[in-house]
Amino acid sequence: MRIGIIGGLDRNARDLEAIALACGHQIELHTGGIVGAASAAGLRALVTRSDLVIVLTDVNSHNAVRLARRHARARRTPLRLLRRLGTSNFEAFLRQI
Repeated sequence: MRIGIIGGLDRNARDLEAIALACGHQIELHTGGIVGAASAAGLRALVTRSDLVIVLTDVNSHNAVRLARRHARARRTPLRLLRRLGTSNFEAFLRQI
């Protein structure tokens, strides 16, 4: 399964990728920053390519959350809103699905 994660800390990226690979999944990350048209297009593209999208609400702007939700709904891509995502929470989540 390809999982898109929007928001979060860049320093956790390698750990999250390793956990996803160990569970048989791929992840793609987006910082959640919506500065211009290019970053919004990147976020939409991530949602389009993903089988599941996780949006972190604690670190993202309202516009990023709104854009991700709207695009996921239009594409019928499952979306989970989480306040934060640590490595142990992510691993538990992956083992659950």
